[in-house]
Amino acid sequence: MSVLLLEAFHGGSHQQLIDLLQANIEDCVTYTLPAKKWHWRARTAALYFMQAIPASPSYRVLLTSSVLNLAELVALRPDLGRLKKILYFHENQLVYPVRKSQERDFQYGYNQVLSCLVADTVAFNSCFNMESFLSSIPSFFKTMPDHRPRDLDKLIRPKCQVLYFPIRFSNVTRFLPEHKLQNRPGQSQGDDITQRQKVNDLVDQRRTDGSLLSASEVSSDSPEGCVRTQSLTVNRRQESGGPHQCEPAQFPPSARPLRIVWPHRWEHDKDPELFFNTMLKLKERGFSFHFSVLGETFTDVPDIFAEAKVRLADHILHWGFLPSKEDYLNALCQADVVVSTAKHEFFGVAMLEAVHCGCYPLCPKALVYPEIFPAEYLYSTPEQLCKRLQAFCTRPGIVRRHSVKEGNNPAAGPLTPGVCKEEQEEHCQSPTLHHRLSRSWWMLSSKSGKRSLKRPSDTSSGA
Repeated sequence: MSVLLLEAFHGGSHQQLIDLLQANIEDCVTYTLPAKKWHWRARTAALYFMQAIPASPSYRVLLTSSVLNLAELVALRPDLGRLKKILYFHENQLVYPVRKSQERDFQYGYNQVLSCLVADTVAFNSCFNMESFLSSIPSFFKTMPDHRPRDLDKLIRPKCQVLYFPIRFSNVTRFLPEHKLQNRPGQSQGDDITQRQKVNDLVDQRRTDGSLLSASEVSSDSPEGCVRTQSLTVNRRQESGGPHQCEPAQFPPSARPLRIVWPHRWEHDKDPELFFNTMLKLKERGFSFHFSVLGETFTDVPDIFAEAKVRLADHILHWGFLPSKEDYLNALCQADVVVSTAKHEFFGVAMLEAVHCGCYPLCPKALVYPEIFPAEYLYSTPEQLCKRLQAFCTRPGIVRRHSVKEGNNPAAGPLTPGVCKEEQEEHCQSPTLHHRLSRSWWMLSSKSGKRSLKRPSDTSSGA
């Protein structure tokens, strides 16, 4: 085996990446630790891998995520120091949001900096991730009382590049409702521009006093007009912690209320408070809508989830993690709008999966999102988010007819992170199609003209 794939937190996007690489690398061996107790994995994974990895003269490349303290592993296993060491950042701890500055544990960011110093190549899943990490190094070390190191960012930057996360999209055609099937590639560009303009016009549609039209002011004769919120019968599954859903059978598909999905981890850095507060505002203002809350839960779930489950019960379509990938994709395909309220996002796999399933994205105008999504899908303030959703509740048909542009590059394909800032271009790649992502990973593992990855094909697995 010539390639070592190590993952100290084998879950979520970390697992997706390792599994995808393992399926495409011809000559590799993988060692992982389960995705639980993240802090303990970051502290102690090097000791585990020191004992788990057998010595072998055939190893040539070592690839690991930044959860592992690579400096510790190389010190404990000097034989691994001779390998080409590739460090991949799904996220960085220098800018991870904490409630109070004193809550930030210096050790985790420090470990990542040490790992960069011993790595040969440092890859990030976005330009935002890379630049936020490198630019934060000087201020991060100012928290040291004295004898601070200098210019570490300048030592690390030449090793850095961006390799966007290589999502393997599933074929979701069988789950798509009719209106989404009609929006798949093949629709004329002129029609799409017209629909996009209608969405923008609707957001700006106001009364003479400047407020948005409310649901009650929409003509009831319009098939897209929303009625005032009705009390729905909620069928809660009895299993503890399981999802429950309401079945709005009284609404035909063409006139059903807007469906919103929030498919993120149930943790404070995804700002669930903003999402649920927005849902409560829509309810209080009389708009008709349903929403799904998906995503994984861990040990500590913010209190807002239990509160929102009670206060918004009549609007809940799905509640809870869907362990079946097919059930998850089906839920995304049935939604109209996907919302991110994140305070911490370096790539956003869940958002891109939802867009692949035909959802209209609404994201903060911050973090990685401007790098991936055009400006029309971004909001700057909580009130802007609420107004956009109010408009979509009023005219859900416009959102359902909209064909989402999945990147800033007009020639883009199914996964299209946007072009990096001009000053970052020498470090960033701007891949368009999925096979270009695969090709980047294939080239990354090369050394002395030899390759370990299978050559990527030009076929896409997406719908």
